[in-house]
Amino acid sequence: MELQFALSEIEQAAQQFWAGIGSARVFAFHAPMGTGKTTFIAALCRAKGVVKGISSPTFSLINEYETKSGSTLYHIDLYRLRDAEEARQAGVEDVLHSGHICFVEWPEKAPGILPDDTMHIKLAIRPLPTSVGVVDSRYLCTFTNTSHESA
Repeated sequence: MELQFALSEIEQAAQQFWAGIGSARVFAFHAPMGTGKTTFIAALCRAKGVVKGISSPTFSLINEYETKSGSTLYHIDLYRLRDAEEARQAGVEDVLHSGHICFVEWPEKAPGILPDDTMHIKLAIRPLPTSVGVVDSRYLCTFTNTSHESA
């Protein structure tokens, strides 16, 4: 499945994402720094009913969010970790296998700990010419259900 959207359409794109992913619970986001992983994950959280506290877990490693209905979502950022063993020691593997929805940024830092049914999302920014010739940014979000993909 593939989504293309402008930043102004991110909330609608998040709704489309949830409508098209089936029963997946763990989502690995592959994209270069500054592509918008955290921004898209925040929109996905809002679409699930998280109303406060959505932020990048770069320094905390794992952020836990609660939805209005009481469900738990986890946002994990592996950027600062060296490898899968360090992720295991930090409790990341337990969270990934908790059954809760988990968003993982920088999964290539510890691919061996991801569940086999992880959905891999590749996010990129593409220029888009507009009708007046101005180039606007479009996000291209491609997701697949193959295990342990790399960016």
